[in-house]
Amino acid sequence: MNSRNDRRYLAVWFPLLPTDRLRREERGLDATAEPATVLVEKVKGGLRLAAANGSALALGLSPGMTLADARARAPNIRVEPHRPEADTALLRRVLLDFGRFTPMAATDGPDGLALDVTGCAHLFGGEEGLIRAVGARAEGVGLATRLALAGTPEAARALARFGRGGIYQGEDQSQALRRLPVAALELSDKETQALSRAGLKTLAHLADRPTAPIAARFGAAAATRLNRVLGREDVRIRPERPVPLVCVDRILVEPITETPDIEAVIGDLLVEAMDRLDLRGQGGRAFQAGFFRLDGEVRHITVRTGRPSRDAAAVLRLFRERLANLARPLEPGFGFDQMRLSVTVADRLASRQRGFEAAPSTAEDLGRLIDRLTARLGPEAVSRFEPIESHWPERAVRLIPAAHPPAAHSLGEIVAWPEPDPADPPLRPLQIFDPPQPVLATAEVPDHPPNRFIWRRVDHRLVRVEGPERIAPEWWRRVQPPQEPTRDYYRVEDQEGRRFWLFRSGFYGEEPAPRWFLHGVFA
Repeated sequence: MNSRNDRRYLAVWFPLLPTDRLRREERGLDATAEPATVLVEKVKGGLRLAAANGSALALGLSPGMTLADARARAPNIRVEPHRPEADTALLRRVLLDFGRFTPMAATDGPDGLALDVTGCAHLFGGEEGLIRAVGARAEGVGLATRLALAGTPEAARALARFGRGGIYQGEDQSQALRRLPVAALELSDKETQALSRAGLKTLAHLADRPTAPIAARFGAAAATRLNRVLGREDVRIRPERPVPLVCVDRILVEPITETPDIEAVIGDLLVEAMDRLDLRGQGGRAFQAGFFRLDGEVRHITVRTGRPSRDAAAVLRLFRERLANLARPLEPGFGFDQMRLSVTVADRLASRQRGFEAAPSTAEDLGRLIDRLTARLGPEAVSRFEPIESHWPERAVRLIPAAHPPAAHSLGEIVAWPEPDPADPPLRPLQIFDPPQPVLATAEVPDHPPNRFIWRRVDHRLVRVEGPERIAPEWWRRVQPPQEPTRDYYRVEDQEGRRFWLFRSGFYGEEPAPRWFLHGVFA
């Protein structure tokens, strides 16, 4: 396994991606007797070759040539329109399938992939085994490739596209890069031509020169590209999918198709993932299972927990619930030959000693119930209330999916519910109306508590009143509702013993005149 500083990158180049895609779509073409085929696109009003297959390249045709010149050289060539969007869609599918080799994969231009395979080669019997596995996978889906494994992504790209490919490391990598033409820097045509006219034909002619004169004469981009291609700078790739906190794989000798076998592999992966989380002092909140099919289809299924968890058995039950209630069932086809379990969200979870009581706490029971309902009904079907930093009642709470982690305010601390004094009556009702409902209220003296109010044609005479609790508009909010007045809240009780939460919006003597609203009902 490579050390942390000894990173390894695999460049996968598909030199014939458009024509390979065309062969995949037709499915009936005999590869041993493939006709010369070119793809054309309109450039400045004329048709030019966008791509050519191997048979067409052998006839001297090349991308960029006009269709008229191509037909003059080879009258019997087969012409098809170029569809870049189809090539992009195919590359995306291949990227998803090649995620079986490493979770850190990204597209590299319109015809290549870049894989960070640091620490992954041992899963395939070493770097040579990894190269063979990637090449066999590409050949199995009908794509021609050239592969290069090097210490930086730019060096691997240059060796794959302008060299012979292969495995390079240390001095061998340096010598192979020095033999590449200056075109490997992939500068503009003008800059490449200027380097050639100056007698700088290969990277060796540039490698031994100071970079400052190169930057002054040929531009800063030339010096930057030279350092990156020669492996002096390691510009990490940006994976298409976020890198999981914990990731465990299982490469299966024989493909599996039965649900019990799939669940058994998930259970084994969960045990290994929980051990890694334990070493990190964390518990997972989102677990994603990846299923890689023999035909290249990839499916990801995610389950979430309301609290951080390292309970493999509990998470496995959630996966069983999720698999049994998928809107689009998991189709194994010819079987899954690889499975991956990733922990995408985790929080700190300190180990704690269990008490002597046999039954779990009520909070644990509620958390497990929420997790099971979420797995069975979907992440958006089960919601919970979350506090928000606001003293304005309508903005102090919101509904979010129950499995989402708690939010944090600007200082990074979790927003928690306020702890009331057990000796005090509840300050807020259990049921709050949104928006508040208008009522007719009267008071003995303006600006005094109400003594009666009418709501839904029922007259409520009040016997007890607590308040006021004054809540002013939040002046720091950037977007304020127009003329949002100050509120005076009262907790009141009528003759029947029913308790309400009333407020007066505005003050007497101001415009507009104050109004009374019912904002909630106490239990």
